[in-house]
Amino acid sequence: MAEQHSQGRDGVGDEAAPADFAATVERLEQLVERLESGELSLEGSLAAFEQGVRLTRDAQRRLDEAELRVRTLTEGEAGGVDLQPFVAPPAEDDGER
Repeated sequence: MAEQHSQGRDGVGDEAAPADFAATVERLEQLVERLESGELSLEGSLAAFEQGVRLTRDAQRRLDEAELRVRTLTEGEAGGVDLQPFVAPPAEDDGER
């Protein structure tokens, strides 16, 4: 399913949040690049900032929901949370740094 972006005069879209967390973060990164480039007008910069705030809130909500799901799944038998430290799998060295 392709996502369509409507863009105003300054090229800043006013679309809804992307469907997944990674897309939200990617869109935030694009907005930051546009803001840092200085190519937007004042109105465009304000619109981009407002969209960034909405995307940030959406990303935080998604993270909070994910944390709640993880806590629910790791709840101990006595009803308490059995927190275990997260051990990330070893990263594959793909040559990027």
